[in-house]
Amino acid sequence: MKYSVVISKKAQKFIRAQQPKQQKRILDAINKLPDEGDIVPLEGNTNAYRLRVGDYRIIYEVDNGAFIVIVVDAGNRGQIYKRR
Repeated sequence: MKYSVVISKKAQKFIRAQQPKQQKRILDAINKLPDEGDIVPLEGNTNAYRLRVGDYRIIYEVDNGAFIVIVVDAGNRGQIYKRR
């Protein structure tokens, strides 16, 4: 079953601030969730994961019951974890 993707305003703002080539790369990676990509579960949270796209990180949650991927935040590698 295909998952629906919901992107938070915070993540949308970050993605829109990137160059068009990077935007496409990030959005292509997000659209492949939750099955493909460099995915690692976040410690201390059973439903949160991070997706690595080059130097960028996408923090997302999965609702398997409703088949929804919720992109919570996106940012640069060094800054994304400090905001959580």
